[in-house]
Amino acid sequence: MTSKTAWITGASSGFGAAAVERFVAGGWRVIASGRRAERLQQLVDRHGADKVHAAAFDMRDESAMRAAHAALPPAFAAIDLLLNNAGLALGTSPAQQADLAQWKQMIDTNVTALVTMTHLLLPQLIERRGAIVNISSIAGSYAYRGGNVYGASKAFVTQFSQNLRCDLHGTGVRVSSIEPGMAETEFTVVRTGGDQAASDQLYAGAHPITAGDIADTIWWIANMPPHLNVNRVEVMPVSQSAAGLQVARDA
Repeated sequence: MTSKTAWITGASSGFGAAAVERFVAGGWRVIASGRRAERLQQLVDRHGADKVHAAAFDMRDESAMRAAHAALPPAFAAIDLLLNNAGLALGTSPAQQADLAQWKQMIDTNVTALVTMTHLLLPQLIERRGAIVNISSIAGSYAYRGGNVYGASKAFVTQFSQNLRCDLHGTGVRVSSIEPGMAETEFTVVRTGGDQAASDQLYAGAHPITAGDIADTIWWIANMPPHLNVNRVEVMPVSQSAAGLQVARDA
């Protein structure tokens, strides 16, 4: 058991919620942030206010983010790990048919909010020789139809992680990027505007990654010896692989 503290964004579901469970089970304190206060409170009720602190706010609201940070109870104020998990995909249309508002929301959440949170906690993470784990995606490496801004935002996360490693050289702070492939969470339900049937069809028979699988990966990275850094982890279910290039032919 340790006395370390992790701040996990996007903790109300999916990878984030599973990571809360894994880190609390491992003896860490967890700051669980997200938009859905009732789900965060369920984590507090299940584990106790001495182990989980809920911080309900929208990551796109910088003032709310800073207020949540300033209001941390003393027991949670010393942060050793930032898990930048909050993010989303919206829409599956090709670029020429996409909703610009959805593009902007993805950029605001996946990019702007992530760098804002990182910048906010960097002084403390440097002081404590802590760690940053960023949740990216294979969509940042492998282009696909309809991936447009979502894939680009995740490519940013991967590259930002590598650049942070350069800037933090010599500080002892570790930075890792996890890039999952097909994973069954609420991801596709959100992306399709609540279409549970579309989500079920996508994952049927595919044996996809689970939220618990990624939580275990995060836990492994967080507990590596302090002289080791896992730069990138790309993980897919066995059923998924990189497809071939597309070719359009004249009729």
